[in-house]
Amino acid sequence: MSFQDEKALVRAHYDALTRATYETVAEILSERTSPNWHWRGMHPFHEQYGAEAVAASFWSPFLQSMSRVQRRQDMFIAGRNEIDGFQSVWVISMGHLMGLFDAPFLGIKPKGRIAMLRYAEFNKVEGGRIVETALFCDLLHLMRQAGQYPLPPQTGMHLVQPGPATHDGLHFDDADPAQGAKTLALVNRMIGDINTHQRYSTPQEELAQTWHDDFIWWGPEGIGATYTIDRYIAQHQQPFRTQIKDRVYNGHVCRLAEGNFGGFFGWANLTVTNAGGYMGLPAGTPAEMRVVDLYRRDGDKLAENWIFIDMLHFLNLQGLDVLGRMTDF
Repeated sequence: MSFQDEKALVRAHYDALTRATYETVAEILSERTSPNWHWRGMHPFHEQYGAEAVAASFWSPFLQSMSRVQRRQDMFIAGRNEIDGFQSVWVISMGHLMGLFDAPFLGIKPKGRIAMLRYAEFNKVEGGRIVETALFCDLLHLMRQAGQYPLPPQTGMHLVQPGPATHDGLHFDDADPAQGAKTLALVNRMIGDINTHQRYSTPQEELAQTWHDDFIWWGPEGIGATYTIDRYIAQHQQPFRTQIKDRVYNGHVCRLAEGNFGGFFGWANLTVTNAGGYMGLPAGTPAEMRVVDLYRRDGDKLAENWIFIDMLHFLNLQGLDVLGRMTDF
C-alpha cells in the first residue's frame, strides 16, 4: 500500500504556498484543489468551498499580516480513513507556520517580531486533487505571543510546542503498514477506555492501560501542556470531567495512522455543557468542541499527544466573543 502520489501532491501544494502572496494565493490554491474543495477552518473561518473563498477567508488575510512565512513541519503522515471503511486517503501535517507578524490579523495587533502559528491540517486526496481540508490553528496562542491573551490563567503550561521527542514524525517515505495498524488499534483502545472509564477504580488505572507514565499531553492554549499521568489528571482530566457535563460524542470525520503516529479530527467531536468554572466561564448552554488529537506510539503504549481545539468557536457558543474583545486591547 503506497501513499506516495498523495504525499507528493500535498508537498507540492505546500511548496507552492511558500511562494504565494496575498494577491496570488487564490490562484495557487486552485492549482491542486478541486473546484468544489471543501475547506474547514476554525472560528471565524468555519467552512468554505473553492479556492477563492478559502483565500478570501484565511490565506489572503494571513499573508497580509505575516511576511516571510515558513512551514515548519513536525509530523507528516498518510493513510486510509477508518471512518469511511478505509476507502479515502488523507494526508496529515502538523507543525508551525512561522513568519514576521507585521500587520493586524483578526484584530490581533502585531509586534513586528517572529510569530509561530501552531497548526494541524488534514487533506483528503482523490483523483489527483485535494478535495477536502481541515485546518486547525491555535489562535489563542498567537494572541499570547502578541501580548494580548484574553482568558484567565490556564491549568497547564503552554509553550511553542515541539514535535516528537524521537524526531521521526516526517514520513515522506511510506512506513510499514503493520506498524500503522498497531498504532490505530491502540488509539481505538484508548478511545474505548475514555468512553467506559467508570469500569476502572481510579483515573491512574484507566490511563495506565494505554499511556506511558511519563507521557506528554501537548494541550492547546487555554488548557496547556501537561507531563506524566498524575499531572495530566490534575491539570486537565479532573477539571474537564468535573466542570463539564452532558458530554455527547458526535464521532470523527477522519481517523488514521502511519507508522508510530496517528490521529483524528471531528466536526464537531463533542457537544458538552459547561457546568460552571471550566476555563473560568460560568455554567452555560451546550457547545461544540471541534478537536484534533495526534499521537506517537512507543512500543505498546502512547507516549505523546498533540491536541488542537477550536477554542474560539467553543467560547463563542457560550457567549464569549474573544475576537470581538480584541478591539479593547
